Amino acid sequence: MTQKHPFEMAQTLGYQFKNTLLLEEALRHSSFVNEQNDKDIKDNERFEFLGDAVLNLAIGHMLMQCYPDINEGTLSRMRASLVNESRLAQVSRTLGLGTFIRLGKGETQSNGFNKPSILANTFEALIAAIYIDDGYDTAFHIIQRLFTTHMNTIDESNTIYDYKSRLQELVQLYQAEMPHYAVIHEIGPDHDKTFTVKLEIGAIHTEGAGKNKKTAEQNAAKKALEVLDPK
Repeated sequence: MTQKHPFEMAQTLGYQFKNTLLLEEALRHSSFVNEQNDKDIKDNERFEFLGDAVLNLAIGHMLMQCYPDINEGTLSRMRASLVNESRLAQVSRTLGLGTFIRLGKGETQSNGFNKPSILANTFEALIAAIYIDDGYDTAFHIIQRLFTTHMNTIDESNTIYDYKSRLQELVQLYQAEMPHYAVIHEIGPDHDKTFTVKLEIGAIHTEGAGKNKKTAEQNAAKKALEVLDPK
């Protein structure tokens, strides 16, 4: 796939960055940074962290507006279905985001530009870059434009189940200790890692594995639910 210049992303997004360095950082995968001699360049993982929060806030806001009569638990599951890896990768593909991501040689050879985890994480980083560059309102309007079609097609009675949210609802209901997640193992090369996450809730300890941290956390939460709420 032909690598596109980051500045072309402005046309795709319909947004012109004031600080283009933010855009460049958002599109820079860790595998690329690890192969450079320049210690001053940063990968997009910190932006990914911030973008996740901005996305959750914006999507939550949109759901509150669209579904004024739906309860908190259902809203949480609907939001999870809109910001999960699969959905974010889908939105990223409509933007052609993979053609802009700077990847290392290993990830490039293994078609990293089309991996759902890389696409989803880069999209979160992109949202963070917009938020830093021009504030929440601009980020919100771009998210709203990109997700309106998806918002109209989700069914509150048939959303993808979010085990982490359900687990948190359950422990809050019983006023129990909040779940604590920690990565305990990372196996494999940078372009094909498997993560193992340990979950602790009081005396309950479970582990989950996945190709990214979020999937591993969901699998650990699912096992904890099977202990706490067997049905």
